[in-house]
Amino acid sequence: MSYTKLIISNKRLASINRKHPWIFSGAILNLNDRQIKNLDSGEVVQLVDQNNKFLAIAHFAKGTIAARVLTFKNEAIDDKFWNNKIKNAYDLRVRLKLVKASETNCYRLIHGEGDGLPGLIIDIYDNTAVIQAHSIGMAKSLDSISKVIQDLKICEIVYSKSKSTLHQGTEDDAFEDGYLINKALVPQTVKEGNLKFEVDWEKGQKTGFFIDQRVNRELLKYYSKGKTVLNTFCYSGGFSLYALNGGATYVHSVDSSQRAIDSCIKNLSLNGFDANKNACITSDTFKYLQNSNEKYDIIVLDPPAYAKNIKAKHRATQAYKRLNIEALKHLNKNGLLFTFSCSQAIHRQLFEDTIRAAAIESGRNIQILHHLSQGPDHPVNAFHPEGAYLKGLVLAVD
Repeated sequence: MSYTKLIISNKRLASINRKHPWIFSGAILNLNDRQIKNLDSGEVVQLVDQNNKFLAIAHFAKGTIAARVLTFKNEAIDDKFWNNKIKNAYDLRVRLKLVKASETNCYRLIHGEGDGLPGLIIDIYDNTAVIQAHSIGMAKSLDSISKVIQDLKICEIVYSKSKSTLHQGTEDDAFEDGYLINKALVPQTVKEGNLKFEVDWEKGQKTGFFIDQRVNRELLKYYSKGKTVLNTFCYSGGFSLYALNGGATYVHSVDSSQRAIDSCIKNLSLNGFDANKNACITSDTFKYLQNSNEKYDIIVLDPPAYAKNIKAKHRATQAYKRLNIEALKHLNKNGLLFTFSCSQAIHRQLFEDTIRAAAIESGRNIQILHHLSQGPDHPVNAFHPEGAYLKGLVLAVD
């Protein structure tokens, strides 16, 4: 085992000593050496300090984040490594009672840094594993990863949906979406919480379904009996189906995408819900709220990430504020607001401060009933707090 060495400045060791898995380019002393300049993104490298003391093994990348740590042990990145990492993640999902569960057959198997594999996402849909590589290193490792999934008998079908998630200039041109092991016909019907959802991982958003909201959908179900519900940015209707399953009087589902609305309608039909109890509306959420006189007992705000990076943070907080102000206008007295942000650049305190500002401007009093996050199959590495990307609140509004 011999990997090219990246020398980390002794002045920049604090982060790696705290086991943070990202190494920024400014911390690397020999980045401009000819040997390093000739390295391809995705190569495995060894990180050492200025005294040549071993620090970690990582994937190299040409960019701001120049290395993503795979292990803090001096070990080879080989079939044994991938087998141990993926088996450990699988065993955790077994302990979470998500594997072979009678009511749910879709879950996240690998959640990047949360499972010690930065840049790798694997979602399971019954007998199909859908992989998204967010780094060239992981994209170059897809064959090894697929083999382990098959060897461990986790799934018989493996699909890679990585082209849109790779951001390394022209280097991503070599990675096309497609089946790595066997093939499947899509869309396919999966189960979550004893509800049926049609999932198209080839053409749908992300890997096909927003698995991270499973626990929060269950909470909405708990509160929905006898209530009127508005589900905005509804996509394929996850929150809508749970609300109806919980006994909601009626649900309005809003999304700007006709494809999403068609998917929502199909899922409502799959589960036999009364068409008179739901309406699916193709509209921009802001415009719908601004033009509607309807009021609801519960509103769900689950927008896409408004801040893709730190530079967009201010603009994003203003968008979250405006959205929540509009929603608060449409809540009945003693209503509930389920409000979320999935922007990693918006930390939880800033999100909550933004919601408070919206409540002040709208003149509504609020109480925080629940602090929400992603489900436990999206674990957060304690040394990588950025992994807690999903922030949510349930507010009682008078």
